[in-house]
Amino acid sequence: MMNLAEPTAESATDTSRPQRHYLPEDFVVTDWTAIEPFFQELQARPVQTATELERWLLDRSELESVLSEDLAWRYIRMTCDTQDATRAESFQYFVNEVEPQVAPYDHALNEKMLAVPALADLDERRYGVFLRSVRRASEIYRAENIPLKTDISTKQQQYAATVGAMNVTIDGEEMTLPQAADRLKSPDRAVREAAWRAIQARRLQDAEPLDALFSELIGLRTQVALNAGFANFRDYMFAALGRFDYTPQDCFDFHAAIRETVVPLIDDFDLERRQDLNQPALRPWDLDVDPSGQPPLKPFGTGEELLEKTIAVFQNLDPYLGDCLRTMRHMGHLDLESRKGKAPGGYNYPLDETGVPFIFMNATSSLRDVVTMLHEGGHAVHSFLTRGLPLGADKHPPSEVAELASMSMELMSMDQWDVFFPNPDDLRRAKKTHLESVLETFPWVATIDKFQHWIYENPLHTHETRHQRWVQIFDEFNQRTVDWRGLESFKPYLWQKQLHLYEVPFYYIEYAMAQLGAIAVWRNYRQNPAEGLAAYKRALALGYTAPIGQIYAAAGIRFDFSTEYLRTLADFVRAEMEAL
Repeated sequence: MMNLAEPTAESATDTSRPQRHYLPEDFVVTDWTAIEPFFQELQARPVQTATELERWLLDRSELESVLSEDLAWRYIRMTCDTQDATRAESFQYFVNEVEPQVAPYDHALNEKMLAVPALADLDERRYGVFLRSVRRASEIYRAENIPLKTDISTKQQQYAATVGAMNVTIDGEEMTLPQAADRLKSPDRAVREAAWRAIQARRLQDAEPLDALFSELIGLRTQVALNAGFANFRDYMFAALGRFDYTPQDCFDFHAAIRETVVPLIDDFDLERRQDLNQPALRPWDLDVDPSGQPPLKPFGTGEELLEKTIAVFQNLDPYLGDCLRTMRHMGHLDLESRKGKAPGGYNYPLDETGVPFIFMNATSSLRDVVTMLHEGGHAVHSFLTRGLPLGADKHPPSEVAELASMSMELMSMDQWDVFFPNPDDLRRAKKTHLESVLETFPWVATIDKFQHWIYENPLHTHETRHQRWVQIFDEFNQRTVDWRGLESFKPYLWQKQLHLYEVPFYYIEYAMAQLGAIAVWRNYRQNPAEGLAAYKRALALGYTAPIGQIYAAAGIRFDFSTEYLRTLADFVRAEMEAL
């Protein structure tokens, strides 16, 4: 068998595209007629020996990587300007005309591979995780789901376009919702309230269309699940996401552990906040302001300054990390500032062929933006560390690992935040605010995840029932000491701001699991910075060539979300906050 080398961390500054071995060097994706011959060749090629099978796998991976990167750029360009019809058309062309053609071949190639007798000769240690995923994908594939998934993708794009078009006018100035949200940090309570009400009122304008869109998505997703033989879409997604390491019941137990251990801590934070603000009651617009009464932290002015300072933070942690971001800057793989017409949110999009990802976000000059940049930078580092892995599938670990990369970076980088906050008092404020938000991650993730389980266990629910159930779950985990009197009309729709519900269903509980792991990585880093960072990089470099538990173990931590473990790590964060 051929020697498939393990990745190295020596290529962070390499901006060249790897040499192709299967597709012509000048091949570009135009239409399906240009693509199909390669799938046909792979399907027809005789594969007898393990060596032939490994060559076949590498060629297939190269084809998939080229297509994946082409789709990525279409998506990136569309989200950078949702009002450019040609960009949306380019993305939709791939979704409507290419992906439906690829899906049957993808299934046929999986079946071909699984039927090769020499499959048993492959190294189980090297290929076991990959083959487990292929077998699961083969099991749940249904041809009748291809057009349904195309419809789903189109409707998911409608959500991004709808939210991307949301702007508000405050004091005569038109601004995006992320820009307006910065006013929630103002020491002037009237300014905060005006901004909060403007944001919620604008969201409410599209509440009914977004409700209807979500119902359509629920119907389509449920049909996909039923076609594949599952009782509901939740069970289908656990299979589709490759959740081999935990069950829905584990998620329910995790929700309960969060409610028992973290929610009371957040209640304490809110009580302290109300006392510090000297208010008889906390209102929703009081939750983002610094309770000291000082103006909001302003860690940078422009997107370029944000990037420059983040590179310095990464460089101080490890020169390799700094090189990763420099390479992305050199290649133009960043779009950081918020502007009209830009899709909401932020992401790091892996580019499978070049191995140099793209970071997208909506920065407006807040602490939250710094954390988002560090978070997406952690994802980017993950892409660099896995770019040398032979198979494209090896470069895409499950979210429980991917989010570990990003959330750990947020915490390990805090010792370098003086780059953003040279004033010691500002630095202390920034760290305390972020650590509080780390703990606040758990209740919000539990809220979204529990809501999703209910939605797809009860797909025929009405809009009214959906709103009622959302409020019940929200009140179980969030803002239990906050006064919502007079604002009741807004609360039933708060879930609509969570793009994951529309665009990446069931991709959310991983944030809490990974946040727990990230705290453990940070604790190791605090005890021994050099070894903690080295273990982090070793774990990420595995990509998805090992099960989740083994990857966590390589980082020196446990894949464990029990009440006991959660309590131990939450107490560690609280102690770190008290020591600031």
